[in-house]
Amino acid sequence: MSITKDMTIGEILVTKPEVAPILMEAGMHCLGCPSAQGESLEEAAMVHGLDIDSLMDKISALA
Repeated sequence: MSITKDMTIGEILVTKPEVAPILMEAGMHCLGCPSAQGESLEEAAMVHGLDIDSLMDKISALA
């Protein structure tokens, strides 16, 4: 299953836990908090002032 920007952080971590270091490096340190369970990757990137396309490129490179 591929990761999309519409997936929640929680879904991503269950589907592909090896993405966690990329998210942590990007400044998303609260991967287990309640908002991460319901927040999409795109929403989290916006909140953290990150470029979603650049983040998706890093995640896609894991494949």
